[in-house]
Amino acid sequence: MVDVSAKAITTRRAVASALVVMSEATIEKLRSRATPKGDPLEIARIAGIMAAKKTSDLIPLCHQIALSKVNVTAEIRDLGVYLEAEAVTSSQTGVEMEALTAVSVAALTIYDMCKAVQKDIVITEVRLESKSGGKSDFVRE
Repeated sequence: MVDVSAKAITTRRAVASALVVMSEATIEKLRSRATPKGDPLEIARIAGIMAAKKTSDLIPLCHQIALSKVNVTAEIRDLGVYLEAEAVTSSQTGVEMEALTAVSVAALTIYDMCKAVQKDIVITEVRLESKSGGKSDFVRE
C-alpha cells in the first residue's frame, strides 16, 4: 500500500456514475414495477452502499477508510438506468475507489435483477465525475 501517513486529514468527496442500457420494453417494466425480482432501483441503491463499505476488501492495496457518507441514486432515463454514487470521508486518502465500486456494484445489481427480462443489457460509462479534498481536484467536463 502507498504510505499516506504524511498527508493531511481533509474532507474528501468523490462522485462516480454509470449507465445501464436496456430496451424500451425493459424500461417500461421498471417504470411499472413489473420486474420478477422486485424493485431493482432500490436494491441496487442498497447494494452500492454496501459495496462502498467493502471496497478495501475487494480492491487489492486499497486503503481501508472510514466513510462519512455514501449515497447512490438510480434514475430511469430514455436509454436505461443512470446511476450516481457519492462517497465522503475525512481521511488522508481519497474516496474515488469507493464511489466507483458503489456505482459498479449498483449497475451489476440492476443487470442481475433485470436479466430475466432482457439478456443483452449493457453496463457502460462507468466513470469518475468529480473528486475534491486531496492534492488536486477533478471535475469531468
